[in-house]
Order: sequence, then structure tokens, then C-alpha cells
Amino acid sequence: MQGKITVRAGSVAVVGLLLLAACGSTESDAAGSRSAPTTGGGGFESSNEDPNEDPAADPNEDPNEDPNEDPTGGSISDTPVSGNPPVSTGNQPFAVDRIASSPLNVVNSGIGAWQNQVVPSDFPEPLIDLAELRSGGPPPDGIPPIDEPLFLNPDDVDFLADNEPVLALEINGDARAYPVQILTWHEIVNDTVGGIPVSVTYCPLCNSALALDRRVTIDGTDQVLDFGTSGLLLNSSLVMYDRQTETLWSHFTGQAILGQLTGIELEDFALSTVAWSMWRDANPDGLVLSKDTGFDRSYGRNPYPGYDDVDGVPFLFQGEVDGRYTALTRIVGIEGDGEAVGVPLVDLQKAGVLTGEVSETAFVAWWTAGTASALDSSSVADGYDVGATGVFLPEAAGTALTFIAAAEGLFIDDQTGSSWNVLGHAVSGELKGKRLEALSHVDTFWFAWSTFQPDTGLVTAAG
Repeated sequence: MQGKITVRAGSVAVVGLLLLAACGSTESDAAGSRSAPTTGGGGFESSNEDPNEDPAADPNEDPNEDPNEDPTGGSISDTPVSGNPPVSTGNQPFAVDRIASSPLNVVNSGIGAWQNQVVPSDFPEPLIDLAELRSGGPPPDGIPPIDEPLFLNPDDVDFLADNEPVLALEINGDARAYPVQILTWHEIVNDTVGGIPVSVTYCPLCNSALALDRRVTIDGTDQVLDFGTSGLLLNSSLVMYDRQTETLWSHFTGQAILGQLTGIELEDFALSTVAWSMWRDANPDGLVLSKDTGFDRSYGRNPYPGYDDVDGVPFLFQGEVDGRYTALTRIVGIEGDGEAVGVPLVDLQKAGVLTGEVSETAFVAWWTAGTASALDSSSVADGYDVGATGVFLPEAAGTALTFIAAAEGLFIDDQTGSSWNVLGHAVSGELKGKRLEALSHVDTFWFAWSTFQPDTGLVTAAG
């Protein structure tokens, strides 16, 4: 199928109404136990009856709370990093050391520029037309990010089914799992992993997750940003803002698109979506984001039931979809040095293993069954089996490797017969204990990948 598919506004409005009706409105979903922060640059109002409102938003969040105010009376920005390891308190959630964010320094707000539809003269040239940004309904941080994450040891987690998806991140030997049942309601976790300040981000509407380095250099000075949800969408994907300058950022590209920091691009870290049981078995000493977020949400319930339909319509996306696939076809996207390659999930599911190149770098992509879709059923754990993917450099211990898919979700290299899990860990054989270098990739929908990467190539089972 070639050509373009146009997604029409009428269909989008119907999807918005269905999503809002499916979400419902209960006190437990609407009331946060702690107020979420908003920006000082002028938020925009949201009507509870807006048919295009994102169902994960909280209409009762306090718009006046300081984003850097700690409910215990301290300041997040003033909290030093002690260097001490995290201390478990039995099966209770515990905090880990966090690198302090830089002070707020909002001169002109990117959010305010969008609201007023005027770009201040001292702003860099925006990377997008203001008309491309659309309100998803909630105000800034109406979908509240998690700024003070608490964690559990894997053995103390009792709220995840084995097949539930978690976002798997490892930096400098520090392995973390972020349950999608939590990220669905918050979209951003401002964290420190392996000594690196990162934002772990998830956008249900374009079905994508990224881990972004929060460190930037502004006018020769190193700064640490923390991010919130702006309430805006770009091509039906999350638009973040940094609280330090209120610049708007595309979650999908990691680029600042409107505001003082326009043009800066955040580094990303390899992040994969895998089943809880897969991650737990591979990382017995890792840390798991707890449900003790400071907010009252229906964790485990999917506010977007039925959204994961290959013939469905993206929420608030008005544009042309590359006609090679339907808008909500799942794709594994790999980008490097300005070149992009997409691997259709249906092809990867059939093959188990596919190989390709991006910017002259060889990669191997894997798929294994056992991970539920977070966007299918009203319960995350009841979603259909979409499986898990991994993308790696195919070499270890100085040896180029080729792989075949094997039983029990493992992959075997032809050179040594070693077995590997979907996280790229050799679990048996000659290379046991070795790890493949993971490449950054995004599991997403075709409409988003092809819109942000219009020149993408494809790797299919047909070659």
C-alpha cells in the first residue's frame, strides 16, 4: 500500500469522546494526594467537558504550587547528593539519591508564547510552527510528573503481573524498572540513575518511551533541568517543558522546539519495554518504581482501552500518514547520525531475529513473546501479547555474532552456542555473563515514526 492516508478531524473527535467516556470520572482518579506543580509562564485552561481532553489528566491539581517545593518543607533544588547507597526499609518504598536540579530562571516562557501565539523577539527561531502544537486538554502538569520517585526491591513488588510491561533502563550498572501502569498516569519521572540525572518519559498516544539526559549547557554553564508535561501535543506526541526556562521540548526527538533553549537536543539512553518477569529474573538487585507516588491513581487500569487497534485513529493527529502502513501499526524505530530505520513489529514477530544497518552500523533486532500491550484492555495485565523487543550491536568479546530465536524467549548465537535473553545478557554457554551493547530504539506507532522520520528506511522479513 503506497501513498498517503489523511486522518480527518471528525474521526479524531470521535476517538476523543470514546477515550473520555472509557476513562470515566471517579474521585480516586481525579484527586491527587499531593498537588502537582504548574509553570509560572501562564497555563491554559481546560474544560472538564472537552471531548479532546486526555483522560489521564487530573482536573483538581492545584495550579499555584511551587514545582520545587518539597512537601516536607525543604527544596528539591537545594537537596544535595550524599553519595550514600539507597537504604531499603524492609518492604517499604524508599528514596535514592537525586542530583539537584538547577534554579528556575524563566525570562520568557515557551508555554506563554504558544498561549499568546506570539514568539518573543529574543527567542531563537522555533523549530515548529505554533499551529502544529495542539492542546490535549490539561494545563501544564495536569498530568503530573513524578519528581520524588520511591523504589522497591524486586522481591517486595506485589502489584505487577508477570506479563505487565515495564520500562527497563540501566546506566553505569544501576538497573531500574518503571512500570508502564504507573507511567501511563504520569508520563514523566525525573530521576537520577547511575549518577546521571534523567527523565524517563512515556507517551501513550504515540506509544513511545525514552530516557533523556537532563544535563544541558546554557551560556557556558552546566545546568540540570527537570521536566513537566506541558498539556500540548505535537503530532499526537507528548510535549514536555523544562521548569528552569519553560522551554517546550518534543518527547519524541528530545529537542527543544520553542523557547529560550530552542535547538538543544538531549542525549538519550537505551530503554526497552519488557515483561516484568523478564526484567525481574535478569535484575534481582535492581530497583522498581513504586506506586507510592504521592498521587491517587488507578494504577493497573488503562485509561485508553482499545487504543491499540491497528486500524484505529491516532488521538488529535491531523495529518497525512505514510501509506505503507496504517497509522497505528507498531514499529521498532532505530535512529543514528541522521539516518532512520524502522522494523515493522509484525515482521519481527514472524522472524524473531532481523538484522540491518543504520548509518553504516550493523544491528540485530529481537522479539520475544510474553509482554502485554498497555493500550489494549481496560486492565494493563489483560492486554494482548505484543511481546518485547531489543536492538543491539551484534558482537561480544571481540567476536561478531549471528543469532537465531530459540525456545523460552532466548536467542542463541551461532558462533559459541551461548544463550541470550531479550535484554542482551548471555545467560548460559561460553559467553555467560557477557552483555551486548544495547542501541537506543523506540517501540512506537507508524504514524509517529514516519512523521518525525519521513525519510525512514525499512527492514522487513522479506529483506
